[in-house]
Amino acid sequence: MSQALTLARPYARAAFAIAREAGAAAQWSGAFGFAARVAADPRVQSLLGHPQLGRGDAVMLLSPEGASDAFGNFLSVLAENRRLALLPEIAGLFEELRAEAERIVKARVTSATTLPATELDSIKAALKRRFGRDVEIETAVDESLIGGAVIDAGDVVIDGSLKSKLARLQSALAH
Repeated sequence: MSQALTLARPYARAAFAIAREAGAAAQWSGAFGFAARVAADPRVQSLLGHPQLGRGDAVMLLSPEGASDAFGNFLSVLAENRRLALLPEIAGLFEELRAEAERIVKARVTSATTLPATELDSIKAALKRRFGRDVEIETAVDESLIGGAVIDAGDVVIDGSLKSKLARLQSALAH
């Protein structure tokens, strides 16, 4: 995985520079989302490595409808360098670069039950105060947490789940 990220990083930076210069980071983001989903499909993965797949065919397969010529040219470069399999990693790194440039923190809130909108708003406001940036929240439900929530915001993980509190209590009692 780390080798894939190392290989993908220069491509992601180049793509971001092109998209940012054109003022089309959001469009490229959407195009990368599509291309990464297609490239991650197991049926497509075997096809991408096939020597008879032409560059033009690969670009047509991976380009969403309405994608810019620049994005198609970028895919063509990836195809020429046999790096199409890196599209999921490139897309992820592109999103990180975009979030950094737009000063956005992406947070994932995993809770035992679906959280009400008011609670999500208060979590978002607290994270905005903590990081000094806008916050985009993605939610998930994991019933094994029993109660509470786990907030994952990049390098910061706040584990307020009942499951982890019980684990800490069990560990303390065992020692």
